[in-house]
Amino acid sequence: MPKVKAQITISLDGYMAGPNQSAENPLGEGGEALHEWAFKQAAFSEMHGRGNEGERGLSDDVLRTALENLGAVVMGRNMFGPIRGEWPDEEWKGWWGDDPPFHCPVYVLTHHPRDAFELEGGNSFHFVTEGIEVAIAAAKEEAAERDVAVGGASTLQQTIAAGLLDEIVVTQVPILLGSGERLFDHLAADAAEVELTDVVRGAEALHLTYRLG
Repeated sequence: MPKVKAQITISLDGYMAGPNQSAENPLGEGGEALHEWAFKQAAFSEMHGRGNEGERGLSDDVLRTALENLGAVVMGRNMFGPIRGEWPDEEWKGWWGDDPPFHCPVYVLTHHPRDAFELEGGNSFHFVTEGIEVAIAAAKEEAAERDVAVGGASTLQQTIAAGLLDEIVVTQVPILLGSGERLFDHLAADAAEVELTDVVRGAEALHLTYRLG
C-alpha cells in the first residue's frame, strides 16, 4: 500500500538543519555534516546521476529503501530555496540545478503563488498555497500506487499534526549543532501515536524507523 513517508537525519541534540540558512549554507551553518554518512553511499551517487560508486552496506540499504518507489515529493519553501517573501522573479529553480535528484513531481508549500515549471529527468515543481492537506492530496493523486516523500522541518511537523504521515526513518548522527531547526518542535504530545518498528546500526549512523498512527 502506498505510504506518505520521510527519511531525515538529525544531530545528537535533535537538529535537522543548522542555523542561518543562506545560499552559501543551504542546510544552515554546520548542517552539511549531518549528511556525511549519506554522501558516501552508493544509493546517493545513483540518485544524483554519478554512477554506483560508493559504500554498500546497512546504511546504503536504508537510504535505498527510503528513495525507492517514490511518486511525488512534498517540501517546504525553505527546502526549495533561501528566498523569503514575495518571489522577486521566477529565476530561482531550487538548489539542485537543471536536473534535480527527485525525478518526479515536487509540491512546494508557500504563501506566495508561483507558476509550476518542469526540469530535466521527470522533475516538475508545483507551488501550493492552500496548505499541507491540499499539497499531500495532490501529491498522492499524482503518485498513484507509489509513495509520497515529505521533507523539511516545518512541513514534516504540519504533516504529522494533520495525521498524514505514515512512516518516518530518523537517522541520528553523533554530532552536536547547538541550534537550528528541530525535527519535532511545535507538536502537541498527542499529535501522533508512534511505534518503533526497526533499528539499524550503520557504521556512522543509527537508523530508527517509526510508524505513525
